[in-house]
Amino acid sequence: MKHTVPRPVLTLRMLTVWVCLIGCERAYASWPQFLGPTRDGHYTGKALSDEWPKEGPERVWLRDVGQGFSGPIVQDHRLILHHRPGGVDRLECMDVRTGKTIWKQDTPARYVDDFGFDEGPRATPSVSEGLVTTVSADGWIRCHQLENGSPVWDVDGKTLWGSRKGFFGLAPSPLVDGGRVYLNLGGQKDRSVVCLDLKTGKLLWGTGSDEASYAAPVLAQWKAAKTLLVLTREAFVGIDPGTGKEHFRHAWRPRIDASVSAATPLIHSGQAFLTASYDTGAVLLEPSAAGVRSVWESESALSSHYTTPVLINGYVYGLDGRQERGCSLKCVEWSTGKVRWTEEGFPAGTLIAAGNRVLILGDKGELLMAEVTPEKYRLRARAQILPFLARAHPALSDGRFFARSKDKLYCFELSTSGNTPSK
Repeated sequence: MKHTVPRPVLTLRMLTVWVCLIGCERAYASWPQFLGPTRDGHYTGKALSDEWPKEGPERVWLRDVGQGFSGPIVQDHRLILHHRPGGVDRLECMDVRTGKTIWKQDTPARYVDDFGFDEGPRATPSVSEGLVTTVSADGWIRCHQLENGSPVWDVDGKTLWGSRKGFFGLAPSPLVDGGRVYLNLGGQKDRSVVCLDLKTGKLLWGTGSDEASYAAPVLAQWKAAKTLLVLTREAFVGIDPGTGKEHFRHAWRPRIDASVSAATPLIHSGQAFLTASYDTGAVLLEPSAAGVRSVWESESALSSHYTTPVLINGYVYGLDGRQERGCSLKCVEWSTGKVRWTEEGFPAGTLIAAGNRVLILGDKGELLMAEVTPEKYRLRARAQILPFLARAHPALSDGRFFARSKDKLYCFELSTSGNTPSK
């Protein structure tokens, strides 16, 4: 009798898993929004080298750019940057391999900084469904085609909804999900947090009257429901992403008025980790019958000035301290708030997690790669790669590191295939 090997049956469950895996690979190949694909500072892609030549990792290209603290994003082998050269806000699309311009769109720039700092865009763009969404420092929300830069729609949030300037301009990096744009925009009269239709810019809902913080909104499971979680200037707020209904509000902010909250909330296992500077510290929150409760709160655990920390295997790694005074790197146990170790002598900067490594880009332009565990910090590589000032959050895609200084944009090769250690 002839035996045949039965063909595997492709069930709906198997197909779903397969599609999800392909989708994850595509997402991780890019850096499509602030803090990366999963909005938590984690990179998954080509293996990174932690043995750099003495002069630092290979620089692939360098080019001039305008002002701004808006970080680069990467999608479909294109790099998008929102910056201000001269008197315009420019959305520019570049080839990730060369840095050469593919297209650019200019709009009049009207933001004036009260402190004489940088007057460029602060919010990092977001790309989804072939559309790029941006927010200017003065509250203009715009949408362009990724393919050719053609304008799709624009909304003046400051004029329409009374979005307040804050100390350093508006910096609500947009969150795009399911054809909707969510913004921590700081408008008045039920326009603190708004939701717009991605294709048309139509206002779908608005809620609250808090001034905006400098933290970005996140979407996550909260009490078994998908929830928009936003740290405003006044509180940590949970909102139904479909209707705009406020589910809970937990008052949490620095005690003094001359302060900002800038670290984006970290969400893990149905809990939220918040941190801020100005004698504020950190708190771990979880759902409760009343809406939300504190698991622990500590002024000494981690006080992040503007850096969003990263969570690796149940431990938070973040920069503690004010930007102007210098910082320390801390390892904090998620579940208890216990500080496992502290390393001194760090500048303020940004963090990206890659496995059990962290990349720390200091605001003076030095890049460090360190191995971190709850037991130890081990520096693996360091190099001065940018001049002072480097405040924008970088992007990391397919082993290439994209970062900007005050007036330059750089691309470095960090993958094991692109760096040859010095002998």
